Amino acid sequence: MISSPINLDLPRIVILGRPNVGKSTLFNRLLGARRAITHSMPGVTRDAVEKECTLEDVKVLLTDTGGFTLQKDELNQKIIEKSLQLIKSAEVALLLSDAHLTTGEDQAFVEMLRPYSDKIILVVNKIDDPVHEAEMYDKYQWGFSHVIGISAEHGRNIDLLKKQIVRMVSGKKSAADGAKPAEARESEIKLAVLGKPNTGKSTLVNHLLGEERSIVSAVPGTTRDIIEGVFTFKQRRIRVLDTAGIRRKKKISEAVEYYSVNRAIKSIDECDVVALLIDALEGLSEQDKKICMLVVKRAKGLILVLNKWDLLPEMPNRLQAFKDRIRFLFPVMDFVPIIPLSAKQGMGTDKLIKTVVEVWHLLHKRVDTSRLNKKLAEWTKAYVIPGNKRRLKIRYATQVSVNPIKFIFFLNILRGYPQSYTQYLKNKIRRELGFSLVPFDIELRKAVHDKK
Repeated sequence: MISSPINLDLPRIVILGRPNVGKSTLFNRLLGARRAITHSMPGVTRDAVEKECTLEDVKVLLTDTGGFTLQKDELNQKIIEKSLQLIKSAEVALLLSDAHLTTGEDQAFVEMLRPYSDKIILVVNKIDDPVHEAEMYDKYQWGFSHVIGISAEHGRNIDLLKKQIVRMVSGKKSAADGAKPAEARESEIKLAVLGKPNTGKSTLVNHLLGEERSIVSAVPGTTRDIIEGVFTFKQRRIRVLDTAGIRRKKKISEAVEYYSVNRAIKSIDECDVVALLIDALEGLSEQDKKICMLVVKRAKGLILVLNKWDLLPEMPNRLQAFKDRIRFLFPVMDFVPIIPLSAKQGMGTDKLIKTVVEVWHLLHKRVDTSRLNKKLAEWTKAYVIPGNKRRLKIRYATQVSVNPIKFIFFLNILRGYPQSYTQYLKNKIRRELGFSLVPFDIELRKAVHDKK
């Protein structure tokens, strides 16, 4: 689950190696949960995937990385740079290799990692039984002091690996070291950045975090796993989640992308607020509308972010014209704030985060029951329930939860209630009770004291 915050101050354990040696399988095995996407297709993991993990009663930050290859294209170069950057800050590096195959990529990566030999454990994977132990011996020629043969798939010798990691962790930090108070974690704002591929999600996340946490590339679908990071805005901790681009089902051609998209959608459940990035050059698409509905259905905060705003031609009232068009095309989203932005230049990011904080506060707003019912009496008097031939009445209402916000309206009769009237009530709640920028749910129930 991605909802548990990670502590970036914990000792980092980074898993390195070429594609298809089992890095993500080992990551999941050490974690004890299926967190990283595993697939037989090479190059599934691209960004670094991090998760807090306990090994032998010691808490560490486990990091899975993209596979090292000799290909010289821009994306692979960024993956290599990210891996080398991570090993510098790591306490321990697990260099994973395949017991049955040594390639030129293995040899090149080993030479590149020589300066960090003191923190490396050479982990020889796919030693599924004692018969295959001999296949790992030629790996000793690489000259690393610590060599352990394992089977990430079947769990063989994982306990030995954990013990060696703990021995090498500097200072053997306890689980409490560097931990944030529970209250601080609970008050964190969780912000998920969603959108179609190539709308600038990773560029925005990197700008907010002030570092290259997510790999940015023109290659569609570069981000596959959920990438987390924390930044502070006016003493408020905000945890941001970079997600895979969400395309229409018909356009998802790989099983890996299917899992990535599912995780992106799952991040809606894990966050407080969603920033939906829209390419301002393309405008609002049908896919954007579908993502909006997924967010609103879950009563999560939503902000429409018009990225690449700086690339549009100048014109009078440009933003208002853009907002009017979105409201016209998608009137049910008329309450959603719209922010113009340039993720590449950083323009508009302060306004975005201020809006995130404002939306978060509204998601935690609670209205007093007596005030709500006083307003309800005014609303039902001003606009009587249409087609009411059965003396249908709304007895009373109450707010039962925040984040997500939910109201329950109790009626004397449920049958025959026109659903259109609920939208009227929602509009009144937004305008008169201060829930102007957030979605919420209204549930109808039969009042207990009404027998009929």
